Amino acid sequence: MRHLLSAADLSREGALELLDVAEEMAATQAREIKKLPTLRGRTVVNLFFEDSTRTRISFEAAAKRLSADVITFSAKGSSVSKGESLKDTALTLQAMGADAVVLRHSASGAAHRLAHAGWSGVGVLNAGDGTHEHPTQALLDAFTLRRRLAERAGGDPARVLEGARVAVVGDVLHSRVARSNVLLLETLGADVVLVAPPTLLPVGVGTWPCRTSWDLDAVLPEVDAVMVLRVQRERMGGGGFFPSAQEYTRRFGLDARRLRLLPDHALVMHPGPMNRGLEISAEAADSPRSTIVEQVANGVAVRMAALYLLLAGEDAA
Repeated sequence: MRHLLSAADLSREGALELLDVAEEMAATQAREIKKLPTLRGRTVVNLFFEDSTRTRISFEAAAKRLSADVITFSAKGSSVSKGESLKDTALTLQAMGADAVVLRHSASGAAHRLAHAGWSGVGVLNAGDGTHEHPTQALLDAFTLRRRLAERAGGDPARVLEGARVAVVGDVLHSRVARSNVLLLETLGADVVLVAPPTLLPVGVGTWPCRTSWDLDAVLPEVDAVMVLRVQRERMGGGGFFPSAQEYTRRFGLDARRLRLLPDHALVMHPGPMNRGLEISAEAADSPRSTIVEQVANGVAVRMAALYLLLAGEDAA
């Protein structure tokens, strides 16, 4: 694997390989000593031009548990705040001996630009670019869903997501997580439906490999999992995407009443951070069927797998 920029970069076989490696990484994290020597001598740079807590810490933990040297670079307080370009930053990191860059950027396409502009020869992992994609979040969501479905039904892990029904609910327009999940889950054979008001569905969504609906109550009884998206009010400018917070919650919020509409086995997922009381209630977020904390834990194993395949996979083969 040269880069991981989009969920569309992964074939079915590639996605399953990464999820299988993540299972092996997760097994090592159950040990008393969690650190592996796999990436000793390699340098991973976390290059974050946008605020992040979960993703940055998760990637940092993943790299350190593989024994890589980690440099965490935040745009605030750096030369970027003085006007330095992405190109100049990339050249600086190359000169410092970086082997891989984990990039989060507010501009859609920034990760692709860094990987293919010829500024450096390092591998690039996209940790979220604008409203475009967030492939490792989709991978950890699929990892969590696959584990839970396999526990319930058993069967071949490679096929457990085939035919799984997943509803992705909420602010699809501003969500990089939604796009990556649609692409990855479709690759793995799942049936995905996007549920959102028309104002929060992107132009061209009809070409995505999924269905769309505006009726959450009608969709919930049919699903194996419901993934609730954060309402990204910071990207909405002057608003106008829905009449009020109360109206949004009434039509598209996952609350105690809607929990009762779900099949007994259905899971509640959220990529975080959550707006409790807006897109999801405390009852739903903290219910026994919620996988939200589990998703955070699984993120470390999945990102360990991604870094391993990026930096050591070919050597190990």
